[in-house]
Amino acid sequence: MDVGQIAGLIAAIAFAILAGFLIYPLIRLGKLFDQLAQTIKQAGDHVVPTLDESTSTVTQLNQTLTDVNRISAAASTTAGNLGALTDLYGSMLGKPVIKVAAFLYALRKTISSFLSGGRNSAESKSSTAKKANDGQGNEGSTR
Repeated sequence: MDVGQIAGLIAAIAFAILAGFLIYPLIRLGKLFDQLAQTIKQAGDHVVPTLDESTSTVTQLNQTLTDVNRISAAASTTAGNLGALTDLYGSMLGKPVIKVAAFLYALRKTISSFLSGGRNSAESKSSTAKKANDGQGNEGSTR
């Protein structure tokens, strides 16, 4: 063996040692890629049912919101109808009841005045005038 062959042999041994050192990280990197592929596959297997569940949940939520919208529309219509009914009762019954009450009050006062001979009417007017003057200040008194 001459010097060139010994140098080639040393270079080959050094390259073999270097390749041996590089093989270990490459094997570990390969295992990492295998684990990564397995994790991605498992995540994909879990994502599909989750997406299906989310889709059904959104569908049910949309159905519920549609029902709520129908209920709110019905409640709004009911409130409008109730307001209209109240206005109708107020106009149909309110004014006549007030008129009947006023008529009965006037009739009672007239009968009371007729039976007392007009005395209560004059006394009630003067006491009403005194109460009105007392309530508004010093209108009935001298200054």
